Amino acid sequence: MSEETAPYGTGPAKAQQTEGAAAIKRIRTHHLREMKQRGERFAMLTAYEQYAAQTFDEAGIEVLLVGDSASNNVFGNETSLPVTVDELIPLARAVTRSVRRALVVADLPFGSYQASPEQAYLTAVRFMKEANAHAVKLEGGVEMAPQVRKLTEGGIPVMAHIGFTPQSEHNLGGYRVQGRGDAAKRVIEEARAMEEAGAFSIVMEMVPGDVAADVTASVSIPTIGIGAGAGCDGQVLVWQDAFGLRTGRMPRFVRQYADLHGVLLDAARAYAADVRAGTFPAEEHTF
Repeated sequence: MSEETAPYGTGPAKAQQTEGAAAIKRIRTHHLREMKQRGERFAMLTAYEQYAAQTFDEAGIEVLLVGDSASNNVFGNETSLPVTVDELIPLARAVTRSVRRALVVADLPFGSYQASPEQAYLTAVRFMKEANAHAVKLEGGVEMAPQVRKLTEGGIPVMAHIGFTPQSEHNLGGYRVQGRGDAAKRVIEEARAMEEAGAFSIVMEMVPGDVAADVTASVSIPTIGIGAGAGCDGQVLVWQDAFGLRTGRMPRFVRQYADLHGVLLDAARAYAADVRAGTFPAEEHTF
C-alpha cells in the first residue's frame, strides 16, 4: 500500500519547532528548571493517544501527562480511582511513540505506589520499560517522601502532586480547595519535602493563588498549577476540558479554547446525512 492511499495513519509526523526552541531537540527535566531560573513559563497538557500527542508536540507543548484522568476521559469511569497500571501503560506507550520533543510523564494510578517505596519503584519501572515514559507522577506530600526518594535514587524522575489530590478525594471530603488559612503552611512544607526527596517538579491542584505563589518562590524546582493561580512556573489542563471535547459543567479553573464537541457533532451529522442521502461515497471516492 502506498503512502498516498494509507487510510489509517502513518505514525507521528515530524514535530515543528516553535520559535526560540530550535536548540532543544528533546525537553528534559533540567530544561524545566532552567526555564524557572530564567522566569519563563511552560505549558503542560494531558494526552492519551497518538494524534492528540502528536498535535500538542507540534504545537510546542513542553510536557505531556498521561494522566490517571484517562479513567474518566477515556475509559468512562466517574473518577480517576478505577484505572489500572495495565490500562495506562498502553496509553503512555502510544504517547511516547508519537512525540519528538515533549517530556512525557506517566501517572502512577491509585493503589500502585502507596503501600511502600518498593511497590512504587516496581510500578514506575514498568512505565519506564514498557511504555518508555520519561518520568512518572505520584500524589501526596510529606508521607510520600520515601517513595519519591526511592524512585529518584533508582534513576526515575518524579513529578510530585500536592494540594488537592484526586486519588484521595474520599479522604479529603470531595473536590475542595486545599491550603486555605492555617493549612497554607502545610502546603509549603509538603512542597519542600518533595524537593528534598528529589522531585524535579511539583503539580499544585486547587490551591489558593497566593499560597501557590509562595510555594513557587520557596522551592528551586518548577511548580505547575491547575486551579492554583498564575504564580506557578507552568500550567496544566486536561485537554478534553481545555478544547471543549467534554461538555457540561467545567471546573472554575478551566478556560475552553475551542468547541471540539460542536465541530465533531456537526461533522458526524453531515456524514450521516450524506450516507442516508446516497451522496457519499461519490464517484471520486470509488475505485
